[in-house]
Formats: sequence, C-alpha cells, structure tokens
Amino acid sequence: MTNPVPSAPPAAPSPAPTTAAPPAPHTPTEDAVAIFTGVLLISVGVAFFTSAGLLTGGTAGLAFLAHYATGIGFGKLFFVINLPFYWLALRKLGRAFTVKTFIAVLLLSALTELQSQLLQFAQLQPLYAAIAGGTITGTGFLVLFRHRCSLGGVGIAALYLQDRYGWRAGKVQMAVDCCIVLLALFTVEPLRVLWSIAGAVALNLVLAMNHRPGRYMGT
Repeated sequence: MTNPVPSAPPAAPSPAPTTAAPPAPHTPTEDAVAIFTGVLLISVGVAFFTSAGLLTGGTAGLAFLAHYATGIGFGKLFFVINLPFYWLALRKLGRAFTVKTFIAVLLLSALTELQSQLLQFAQLQPLYAAIAGGTITGTGFLVLFRHRCSLGGVGIAALYLQDRYGWRAGKVQMAVDCCIVLLALFTVEPLRVLWSIAGAVALNLVLAMNHRPGRYMGT
C-alpha cells in the first residue's frame, strides 16, 4: 500500500495591494504664501535681467522687447500680453488655476513697477546676472507650478501640455524661450542675446530637473 501523497497546504492569501492615501490639497493660506513667495523670487530675477539689459523667454521676453523698444513699464506690458492666455487657462486648467494665475500676474506687474525703488545694483556682470537671475526666476516658477499656478503665457501652455500629453513643462518652456530670445537678435546686440540664452537655460534647467510628472504629489 502506498502512502498517500500529502496535499500541499493552501497558499496563503496574497496581501491586498495597498494604495497610498491621496495627498492633502494645499490650503488657501498655503497657496497665498506660495504665490507671494514665487512672485517675489521672480521679481528679483527680473531685476537682475533688467539691470543688465538682458531678456528672457515667454510672454516676459515679449514684454522685455516691447519695454526696450517703447520705454513703457515692463509690468504694464506683461499684464496686457498675458490677457489672451486666460481663456486657455479657464477652458483647460480650471477656474482655480486661472484665478491664482491672474493674481500672480497682477502681483508681479505691481512688484516690477516698484522694483527700481526697492532694489538697485551698483555693478552687475551680465553673465552672472543671466545665471543668477535665471536660477532665481526658475525657482520662483517651481514654487508657483507646485501650487497649480503660473505667470500666464507659455507657462499656461506648458502646464497644459504636461497634463494632457506628459511633456515636461520645463523642456517645453525652454524650447519656446530660446526661440523668443533668438528673435531679440533684431533689437539687442548679439552678446546680450547670448547671455540671455544662458539665463533662459538656467531658468528652465531648474524646472526640467525639479518639475517632472508624478514626482511631486501635492495638489
């Protein structure tokens, strides 16, 4: 008589997959502090650029070109140029994003109009101004992006393309920014355009390395 083959013990049930709790949304107070912090950093970066006679990309770059050509204040031009982009923001990115972006643009316009009274540089080397200004501005944009806010224009389009197609916002903005800065060759001396491109690269490297889809879990 053969001994019966003992049946294998039943497999232990596999543990149910655990799903991470959704991140807590930012509170209105956190959003307000972040918008002020981001805009303040960006306004300092703009001061570096304007003091050295440099440019940047996006709608800010267009505002710089118009400012240098007409003498109208950068803040006023920046606010007006961004107006058409609010329609895209409202349709594709929601009312909350649009309201926060409008507030950020309005605040930056006001700060840059007051900048000459608040911050002045006795001496500023253009290459340093480009790299420091670009890095500071990129950090300010990073703060805004992580709180679902931007400064309009290319930032709105870049965030929409990242949400819709997964394209990195930093790379999209870098490509557009470099194209806009190159247009400045028609109005600004080539060496300053070269420094401006260095500033645009510094700005967007901050975004490309720190603002990737799925990396930041806050809302």
